[in-house]
Amino acid sequence: MSTKVAIIASNGGMFDAYKVFNIATASAATEAEVAIFFTFEGLNLIHKKAHHQLPLPAGAEHFAEGFKNANVPSIPQLVEMAQEMGVKIIACQMTMDVMNLTKEDFIEGIEVGGAVTFLDFAKDANVTLTF
Repeated sequence: MSTKVAIIASNGGMFDAYKVFNIATASAATEAEVAIFFTFEGLNLIHKKAHHQLPLPAGAEHFAEGFKNANVPSIPQLVEMAQEMGVKIIACQMTMDVMNLTKEDFIEGIEVGGAVTFLDFAKDANVTLTF
Protein backbone atom coordinates (compact mmCIF):
# COMPACT_ATOMS: atom_id res chain seq x y z
CA MET A 1 0.00 0.00 0.00
CA SER A 2 1.41 3.39 -0.95
CA THR A 3 1.33 6.28 1.49
CA LYS A 4 -0.61 9.46 0.78
CA VAL A 5 0.01 12.61 2.81
CA ALA A 6 -2.56 15.43 2.68
CA ILE A 7 -1.52 18.79 4.14
CA ILE A 8 -3.58 21.95 4.63
CA ALA A 9 -1.53 25.16 4.87
CA SER A 10 -3.70 27.96 6.26
CA ASN A 11 -1.07 30.09 8.02
CA GLY A 12 1.46 32.28 6.29
CA GLY A 13 4.56 32.88 8.39
CA MET A 14 8.08 31.54 8.04
CA PHE A 15 7.68 28.94 10.78
CA ASP A 16 4.50 27.72 9.04
CA ALA A 17 6.35 27.42 5.75
CA TYR A 18 9.16 25.39 7.29
CA LYS A 19 6.67 23.02 8.92
CA VAL A 20 4.67 22.54 5.72
CA PHE A 21 7.59 22.09 3.34
CA ASN A 22 9.71 20.05 5.75
CA ILE A 23 6.93 17.49 6.22
CA ALA A 24 6.03 17.56 2.52
CA THR A 25 9.58 16.99 1.27
CA ALA A 26 10.36 14.39 3.94
CA SER A 27 7.19 12.52 2.97
CA ALA A 28 7.99 12.76 -0.73
CA ALA A 29 11.50 11.45 -0.01
CA THR A 30 9.89 8.28 1.35
CA GLU A 31 8.03 7.96 -1.96
CA ALA A 32 4.72 9.07 -0.45
CA GLU A 33 2.23 10.84 -2.68
CA VAL A 34 1.88 14.36 -1.23
CA ALA A 35 -0.56 17.21 -1.80
CA ILE A 36 -0.70 20.57 -0.05
CA PHE A 37 -3.85 22.73 -0.08
CA PHE A 38 -2.97 26.40 0.46
CA THR A 39 -5.78 28.56 1.78
CA PHE A 40 -6.16 31.99 3.39
CA GLU A 41 -2.80 33.20 4.78
CA GLY A 42 -1.21 29.94 3.65
CA LEU A 43 -1.31 31.31 0.12
CA ASN A 44 1.64 33.51 1.13
CA LEU A 45 3.81 30.39 1.11
CA ILE A 46 3.43 30.04 -2.66
CA HIS A 47 2.89 33.70 -3.63
CA LYS A 48 5.59 34.86 -6.08
CA LYS A 49 6.66 37.79 -3.91
CA ALA A 50 5.49 36.92 -0.40
CA HIS A 51 7.28 33.57 -0.11
CA HIS A 52 10.61 35.39 -0.38
CA GLN A 53 9.90 37.56 2.67
CA LEU A 54 7.78 35.58 5.12
CA PRO A 55 7.60 37.06 8.61
CA LEU A 56 9.04 35.47 11.72
CA PRO A 57 6.97 35.72 14.90
CA ALA A 58 7.76 38.76 17.04
CA GLY A 59 10.77 38.04 19.23
CA ALA A 60 11.96 35.17 17.05
CA GLU A 61 14.16 37.16 14.70
CA HIS A 62 17.25 35.33 16.00
CA PHE A 63 16.03 32.21 14.20
CA ALA A 64 16.96 33.76 10.84
CA GLU A 65 20.64 33.53 11.78
CA GLY A 66 20.12 30.02 13.13
CA PHE A 67 18.57 28.83 9.86
CA LYS A 68 21.51 30.31 7.97
CA ASN A 69 24.15 28.82 10.30
CA ALA A 70 22.49 25.38 10.14
CA ASN A 71 22.44 25.49 6.31
CA VAL A 72 18.66 25.14 6.27
CA PRO A 73 17.35 25.79 2.74
CA SER A 74 15.38 28.98 2.18
CA ILE A 75 11.63 28.79 1.66
CA PRO A 76 11.94 29.38 -2.11
CA GLN A 77 14.49 26.53 -2.24
CA LEU A 78 12.17 24.23 -0.26
CA VAL A 79 9.26 25.09 -2.55
CA GLU A 80 11.39 24.22 -5.57
CA MET A 81 12.53 20.97 -3.93
CA ALA A 82 8.94 20.02 -3.17
CA GLN A 83 7.92 20.61 -6.77
CA GLU A 84 10.87 18.63 -8.10
CA MET A 85 9.87 15.76 -5.79
CA GLY A 86 6.35 15.72 -7.23
CA VAL A 87 4.47 17.37 -4.37
CA LYS A 88 1.09 18.52 -5.65
CA ILE A 89 0.49 22.20 -4.81
CA ILE A 90 -3.15 23.34 -4.81
CA ALA A 91 -4.14 26.98 -4.29
CA CYS A 92 -7.67 27.50 -2.95
CA GLN A 93 -9.81 29.09 -5.64
CA MET A 94 -12.35 30.52 -3.17
CA THR A 95 -9.66 32.24 -1.10
CA MET A 96 -8.01 33.56 -4.25
CA ASP A 97 -11.35 35.05 -5.32
CA VAL A 98 -11.90 36.63 -1.90
CA MET A 99 -8.39 38.12 -1.95
CA ASN A 100 -8.62 39.15 -5.63
CA LEU A 101 -5.64 36.99 -6.61
CA THR A 102 -5.04 35.12 -9.86
CA LYS A 103 -2.91 32.12 -10.76
CA GLU A 104 -0.32 34.53 -12.15
CA ASP A 105 0.27 35.88 -8.61
CA PHE A 106 1.73 32.52 -7.61
CA ILE A 107 4.78 30.43 -8.39
CA GLU A 108 4.79 28.37 -11.57
CA GLY A 109 3.48 24.83 -11.52
CA ILE A 110 0.58 25.15 -9.09
CA GLU A 111 -2.93 23.84 -9.50
CA VAL A 112 -5.92 26.01 -8.64
CA GLY A 113 -8.88 24.20 -7.14
CA GLY A 114 -11.50 24.24 -4.48
CA ALA A 115 -12.04 22.14 -1.40
CA VAL A 116 -13.46 19.33 -3.52
CA THR A 117 -10.19 19.15 -5.47
CA PHE A 118 -8.26 18.68 -2.25
CA LEU A 119 -10.81 16.31 -0.72
CA ASP A 120 -10.61 14.11 -3.81
CA PHE A 121 -6.92 13.61 -2.99
CA ALA A 122 -7.31 13.51 0.80
CA LYS A 123 -10.25 11.09 1.01
CA ASP A 124 -7.94 8.08 1.11
CA ALA A 125 -4.83 9.71 2.63
CA ASN A 126 -2.96 7.80 5.30
CA VAL A 127 -1.77 11.01 6.96
CA THR A 128 -3.56 14.36 7.15
CA LEU A 129 -1.99 17.45 8.70
CA THR A 130 -2.96 21.08 9.11
CA PHE A 131 -0.56 23.97 9.65
